[in-house]
Amino acid sequence: MFEHIKTFFKDSEVLFWARLQTVLGIIAAIVTYTDPSVLQPVMPAEWFPLLVLANGVFTEYLRRRRDKEM
Repeated sequence: MFEHIKTFFKDSEVLFWARLQTVLGIIAAIVTYTDPSVLQPVMPAEWFPLLVLANGVFTEYLRRRRDKEM
């Protein structure tokens, strides 16, 4: 089972992270479209810039972790 999952993501953490973000983004878009006040207590608007920064740093870490030349 684990080998099938690794093959699906081509043994890449960055691809896994990108696909996870896509799925979570679609779910969040559906939830906020039906009721915009649902996610407001979970993630206040002030957190958004910090979340984007953390996401960029984490993606960069995953990318550089695999490539020894970077």
